[in-house]
Amino acid sequence: MNRGRVGVIVAPANPSAEPELTRLLGSRADMHVTRFPVRHGLSLAERLESYNAALPSMVWAFDGLPLSAMVMACSEPRYLIGPDEDREQCAELSEHAGVPFASATLATREAMRHVGVGDIVLVSPYQPWLTELAERFWKTSGLNVTQVVQVRAKNGYSPYAVTPAELISQVELAELPGDAVLLLTGTGMATLPALGPLNAGNDRLLLTSNLCAAWWALSRAVGRPVTLGRVPHRRRRMAAAGGAQVGGTA
Repeated sequence: MNRGRVGVIVAPANPSAEPELTRLLGSRADMHVTRFPVRHGLSLAERLESYNAALPSMVWAFDGLPLSAMVMACSEPRYLIGPDEDREQCAELSEHAGVPFASATLATREAMRHVGVGDIVLVSPYQPWLTELAERFWKTSGLNVTQVVQVRAKNGYSPYAVTPAELISQVELAELPGDAVLLLTGTGMATLPALGPLNAGNDRLLLTSNLCAAWWALSRAVGRPVTLGRVPHRRRRMAAAGGAQVGGTA
């Protein structure tokens, strides 16, 4: 099997993007990672703005490494801009770099179109002001956000600190419909261990930032359609139609 190469740009302290993307890409693509510059002494908003500002130069961090696709695995900065600007910038970077490029938010939008999603429950580990921006982003994208579930770590709002147990318990407390579509936003929040419990005994569709980024990148790396499974962390056989599947090494 020809293995693709996926370039990934992450925030400096993100603990979850690489482990989860490695697991989701499986044996079908190699992952190569670079990190945004560390910005000490800035507020969260200023730091996120600095990531957006640095993005055009970051696509060149891989120098001459041949890549099949490139992903910005960092959702928060994109909530500071609108979905149209997000899409337009990704198109410009794709053209300039000569490699398909997507932010995690653009990849998520395409994944939701792929599975025909219209209504979502937004599950956010961000501070309330950033959660409000995320909700506005998805509504502006044309989605109906039926409910927002604010997830909090033990010591405050921090995507990196939320444990799978905290994520599961707080989503379950929200008593969501059994057929809801959940968007778990944030590439830095560990989500794969929570998907099985959150999908047990119901017909929910669970989408995460890392799942959608992996689906988008893998579709381009293997050069053929990829099946987006409903419980992607479980190993499943490859689709009968011949497409690969996100999650495990099917």
